[in-house]
Amino acid sequence: MGTENVESDMAPVVDRQLLEWIRSIRRTLHQYPELSFQECRTSLLIQEKLTELGISYRNGWAGTGVIATLGGSVGQLPCSGHVGLRADMDALPIQDQKSVAYASRIPGVTHACGHDGHVAMLLGAAAILSKRPLTGCVSLIFQPAEEHGNGAEKIIKEGALKNGLEVVFAGHIDTHYPTGTITVDDGVICSAADPFSLRVVGKSGHAARPHEARDAIVAGAYLVTALQTLVSRETDPNKSAVVTIGRFQAGEANNVIAEVACIDGTIRSNDHEVRRLILDGMQRICDGVALQYGVEISITFHDCLPVVVNSSKATKVARCAARRVIGEELVISQGRPSLGGEDFAFYQQVVEGCLVRFGADRPLDSGPAHSGRFDFDEDVLAVGASWLACVALQWLKENGENKSHGK
Repeated sequence: MGTENVESDMAPVVDRQLLEWIRSIRRTLHQYPELSFQECRTSLLIQEKLTELGISYRNGWAGTGVIATLGGSVGQLPCSGHVGLRADMDALPIQDQKSVAYASRIPGVTHACGHDGHVAMLLGAAAILSKRPLTGCVSLIFQPAEEHGNGAEKIIKEGALKNGLEVVFAGHIDTHYPTGTITVDDGVICSAADPFSLRVVGKSGHAARPHEARDAIVAGAYLVTALQTLVSRETDPNKSAVVTIGRFQAGEANNVIAEVACIDGTIRSNDHEVRRLILDGMQRICDGVALQYGVEISITFHDCLPVVVNSSKATKVARCAARRVIGEELVISQGRPSLGGEDFAFYQQVVEGCLVRFGADRPLDSGPAHSGRFDFDEDVLAVGASWLACVALQWLKENGENKSHGK
């Protein structure tokens, strides 16, 4: 038996009572957001809810992460295998600007990317799965520091994918798609992300005597403009890429020529050759600007993320689960790969994996992701919880059937 034969099975349902439980978790997390590797209160709430559901877990992964286990004992699994479901936990260093009862109570920190929803969804899926007989094992991975960029890599190095885990699924709330839809795509869906820092070092001096100094601000400003030509004039316009400067800090006073300028940015690309061209081109441009202005320029790259590539096998199961939960007409494609980065890519370098997007319309007065007014339609919580539970059951069913038939 394969995918087609289980389409008629009843998909997990999130009733009103369960939805309110999930919503209350999301709103509590939203009021008390925590930055990467600082998710202590979040971790304790997750552990409290898992205990309430009677689900065993182990905490302390990468400091604050939690991995819970349902079904067969890890290391002594039945034939149906071992599936992982992942939710990221961390918030962003952004001031919450929403006028809602559940607005962040932590100055300068808010959940501006939906991770509070992801945690709530996975706990909702845990509630569903805890009442189902499981022929295999399901690991619920509550992962810290996705925004920092290396939370996934850290818990993997600590052994999170050992003990026979075969596949990891996850979903991300996305307000670009209507509530009730799920995007499912094979292949590349998120880009490589290469965060970088540039340090321009010149020579300070009096504002009235520029000939006695080497102005780091002038050199840095020219550098920012020159770097934009890497995409506009050096890469194939049919292959997406972006170089963004997010921070430029220099100078101490209006009558002092700055000696140092610090510039932070990110490169996004989903083609290997384009990525290599931009990285090499950045060094070339920095060397040229340094020579032109008589300054020193150094480049540092931080916690680079690989491309997110959904495997065909995992995507097939993810699509089947989505059809069962919302109906075939609401299972859509995200279109071209996003230039956003996601550390879910680290899981996919070890095991099969698929990341989907949960459509969630924005309230009228809210803003986009990574803004202080970000919010989403909470009806998506039911969709996400149901899909996460369904995709785990689907994998175990299909995997068990294939093993039993010697496939």
